[in-house]
Formats: sequence, structure tokens, C-alpha cells
Amino acid sequence: MRKKDTFRHIKAAIIFLTGVIVFGTIGYIVIEKWNFIDSFYMTIISITTTGFEEVHPLSHTGKIFTILIIVFGISAIAYTAGRATQYFIEEYFFRSRRMMEKIRKLKDHYIVCGFGRMGKQICKELKNNGASFVVIESNPEQQETLKESGYLYIEGDATNDETLIESGVKRAKGLVSVVEKDADNIFVTLTARDLNRNLFIVTRAINEGSERKLIKAGANRVIKPYELGGHRMVQMLLRPYVVDFIDIVGKRGVYNLAMEEIQVEDGSILVGSKIAETPIRRELNIIVIAIYTKEGKFIYNPGPNVIIQSNDTLIVIGEENNINKLKNIARG
Repeated sequence: MRKKDTFRHIKAAIIFLTGVIVFGTIGYIVIEKWNFIDSFYMTIISITTTGFEEVHPLSHTGKIFTILIIVFGISAIAYTAGRATQYFIEEYFFRSRRMMEKIRKLKDHYIVCGFGRMGKQICKELKNNGASFVVIESNPEQQETLKESGYLYIEGDATNDETLIESGVKRAKGLVSVVEKDADNIFVTLTARDLNRNLFIVTRAINEGSERKLIKAGANRVIKPYELGGHRMVQMLLRPYVVDFIDIVGKRGVYNLAMEEIQVEDGSILVGSKIAETPIRRELNIIVIAIYTKEGKFIYNPGPNVIIQSNDTLIVIGEENNINKLKNIARG
């Protein structure tokens, strides 16, 4: 409401200033019998107090009229400039405050540290998957890009405790750190792990030897882009259709097919049931590729008689709408 009031005042100020210019121009035409250009020019140099010489000698009435134009003109300019400045300052602070309010409401979200080339792609994928996230970036150039992106973000250093706390690290589900230097990624990981022991942390390692340090700092997964890229390119050479299929199920909205992991919670009808007895395959036409047990073991291609336990994680492939139904069943 206050923003609308300020904008309304700006419009009123501009109308007032325009009125002074029109009034001054007409006044010189009537009082001094000047042409339109000379009258308009005299009005502009009077209200802006630029100090240029008079177009023509002024009559006594013209001098009094000029004094009035100067007073009203300066007042109009000052009022317009003040309201415009107020509007832009309020716009900046209101936008920042609104963003911080949205960030404070986030829960089970993800934090992206770094908005470089990889950070941008991570944000794009998170958005495509419907995940809530906030970006932390310290580079002013990248911050300008962030403002245009529409993402929630914080301007600051991700290695700083306060910045991570502002991003909601204590309420977050996961964090990915792709800042420029490995040393900074290590420090971000160490700080984030200290603030949230249950946070799932994925980070990037560029240099050899950094992976071990990142794991020790508390990272759950470490990605080495060159190694990963090389591995993927070889897989494309040797098994192109396998890679294509994985890409299809990994991208939302393609063929309405998705691969997902679903945790079975206490109270779900799935707990204690054999796979064949559940609606997973029979009604939802979902394939269970593997089960990750609470003991930390994988059961690959589980048979129909495998019993689902509480806190098991089902890795499945199926249509997105059916997977969403299975998620509801797994919640209990």
C-alpha cells in the first residue's frame, strides 16, 4: 500500500512540474508576446536555474512572473526528485525485505552456494523439479544476473556462518557448494555441517586431493566435473541408448516418465507387505529398481516376495502421476 502511495505522489509531482512548464510557456506568450520556442526556453532555464541570459529583455510584469516561475519550478523539481528517490529506495528495501521474508518461511529447501556456470545449471534443474531453493552469491556481477532470474538469493559470503543461517541452513534439506575455489568449498562444507548435522551436502572438487578433504569436512557426495564428464562421454560412446534412457527418466516432463526415490514411513500400508501384495506394480504400474534399506544396503531388482520395511527407500521408475500417488501411500 505504501509503495502505491509513493508512486501516486510521483505521478502527482510530474503532473505539477508539467503544469508549471505549461503555465510558464503560456505566461510568456501572453505577457511578453514571445513566440512558443522563446517562451518554452525561458521557462526551462528559469525553473532549472541554469543561469543563461534572458531571451529578450523582460518587462516589469515579466520579471515578477519569472520570479514566480522560479519558485514554483524549483519546488516542483525538488518534490519530484525527492519522491522519485524515495520510490527507488523503498523499492530496493521492500524487495530485499520481501525476499528475506520468503527465505525465512522456507523449510526442507536447498541452498546453492555459487552462481557460476554450474550454479546456474543447478538452479535450472532444481526449478524444473519443483524444488524450493535459495542462492548465496558474493560476486557483484553474478548478483545482477540473480536479480533478473527471479530466484531467491542472498548477497554474501557462503563461508560466513551468518550468511548460511540467513539462508535457512538449519531448516534446509540439502546444500550444494560450487563456489570458485576448492578451499572455499571445503570451508562452506565444514561450516554448513557444523550448523546442521542432518544436512545432505553435495560439493564440487576441481583439484586432485580435494575430494578426501571435502568428505572429511562433512560432504555426503563430491562431484569431480572432469572425471564425471569423461565418464559420461565414454558411456555415450559405448552405451548411447542406455544414456538416452537415463536422460529421459531424469528429466521431468519428458514422456511423462520419471525415476524417483521414495522413503517408506512408519504407518504406511507398505510396511510389512510383500511387493506383490502392494499396489506398486499391480495398480500403479511402477517398477521397483532397487531398495535402499535402513541398514545402508541396496537390494537390486527386488523380487515380488521381498518385504518392504519401515524407512526403506524405494528407487522406482514410472509415470509421474502414479509416482506421486505412491509417495502419498508411502507417507501413511
